[in-house]
Amino acid sequence: MGVEVAVEGLSKSFGSQKIWQDVTLTLPAGEVSALLGPSGTGKSVFLKSLIGLLRPEEGKIIIDGTDILQCSAKELYEVRQMFGVLFQDGALFGSMDLYDNVAFPLREHTKKSESEIRKIVMEKLELNGLLGAENKLPGEISGGMRKRAGLARALVLDPEIILVDEPDSGLDPVRTTYLAQLLIDINAQIDATILIVTHNINLARTVPDNLGMLFRKRLVMFGPREVLLTSDEPVVKQFLNGSKIGPIGMSEEKDDAQMAAELAMKEAGHHDGSHEVYGVVPQMQATPGMPVRQAVGRRQARVREILHTLPPEAQEAILESLNSDQPTQVIPVVDPENGQSSTGRIG
Repeated sequence: MGVEVAVEGLSKSFGSQKIWQDVTLTLPAGEVSALLGPSGTGKSVFLKSLIGLLRPEEGKIIIDGTDILQCSAKELYEVRQMFGVLFQDGALFGSMDLYDNVAFPLREHTKKSESEIRKIVMEKLELNGLLGAENKLPGEISGGMRKRAGLARALVLDPEIILVDEPDSGLDPVRTTYLAQLLIDINAQIDATILIVTHNINLARTVPDNLGMLFRKRLVMFGPREVLLTSDEPVVKQFLNGSKIGPIGMSEEKDDAQMAAELAMKEAGHHDGSHEVYGVVPQMQATPGMPVRQAVGRRQARVREILHTLPPEAQEAILESLNSDQPTQVIPVVDPENGQSSTGRIG
């Protein structure tokens, strides 16, 4: 099972520019979490801080009991072995074929024989729908296949924590859904702790167990999906609905006069192109035949414990979600790159 990642009072600057400050959150062990926010809010900086690639000036990052901002280089190396990371572009070595790219961490960090390495590599390639492509170079395949190859490489050391930076970057909506389904299935199989950094609204609504949002250099909220999807926090509501109405502007935050003018236009019937959704939309489920995702039960138990503290309208929407016996909707998912089909479930 994955491990808990606790962040306390974290602040990061580049020179005189404050990126974010006093960020405190806990990624629950074995659950899928997503960190949202408009472009330029430091989401990727946060992800790189968790693995020690960037060093915040203040705060703690506690992973399996070790504060990586205070530990020795040897301890940091050991903690990093718990991570698998999928960067935006896959970060593959262009001169190596997919097999050698995926095998690289095993050759670098273990003493396994080549026959053992081959077994693991082929297993991860199969999991990611890449059997038959192992001899191709990254430059010979599509962006979606490079993403999946990057994910295969991130999984070869059986990580307890998986970090995913902008999984939809450079991908169309169909391939993004396919990759999201893969992450859900991986969580079902190995119960890893997963953090997805994204600004994709559909992915944020339907995939993670927990949501957090960075805005104006602070963590606005972090908690179970049910809480954020029913939140009246203006910036959270605006972002999750893709609306112009709210504090987020094109470049900087808006002033009160601009917000009032936009609200007046909305009340007068002007539509800004957003699709306002209130309530808990169905979450993507693991593909039929996969183990039951234990994360769902753990998250729902936490939600029931805090339900009484939420506004009445939110309580009603969340209870309806928790108590509903929605029939599972089986959706065929065809990988546009190799024509193979699998099934995903929403409900």
